[in-house]
Amino acid sequence: MPSKKQRSKYTTDFVPVRSIANGMIVLDNNEKVTGVKIQPKNIFILEPDAQYSIITNLRNVYNMIDYEFWVVCADRPVDITAYLSQLQLLYNSQQNPVKRKLIIEDINKANLFTNNNVVDTEFYLLFKHTDVEKINKRIRDLIQMFASAGLSSQQTSNDDLRVVLDNFLNGGQTTKFGTVMF
Repeated sequence: MPSKKQRSKYTTDFVPVRSIANGMIVLDNNEKVTGVKIQPKNIFILEPDAQYSIITNLRNVYNMIDYEFWVVCADRPVDITAYLSQLQLLYNSQQNPVKRKLIIEDINKANLFTNNNVVDTEFYLLFKHTDVEKINKRIRDLIQMFASAGLSSQQTSNDDLRVVLDNFLNGGQTTKFGTVMF
């Protein structure tokens, strides 16, 4: 009689991630998931012809990719604490009551963003492969293709990939606790 496979009660045992290093998620089977982070661009503030041009160029980029890929959107919390600190310093150093009023309005508006969990939406094009040389070539090609479409992109960082995994595994909730070992 075949033995039953023991089911783990830990989520991490179901996720085939070995590590995140050098801007790549290394899977248990030694495949690497990586790609580019694409800077968002609000095309709706552009003229209709410019909008159409960017959409057409983006369609051409996607049609030129001849391997499996995923386009992923991930939300990242906006951290404006440094900006708030600068506003507070400016407020404290300002003597003009009109300027102080304007600064306090900006502080209140910034606090609204902080209290409402405002996020930046980030866009990624990810793929997987085992050969690091081929991965690097694909990343260079993707960055060049997105640039020709009028979009800025760069290779994913370890932090970017953690955000993507947090969004997948935790429904967008970033974990704040450290590692627990038994």
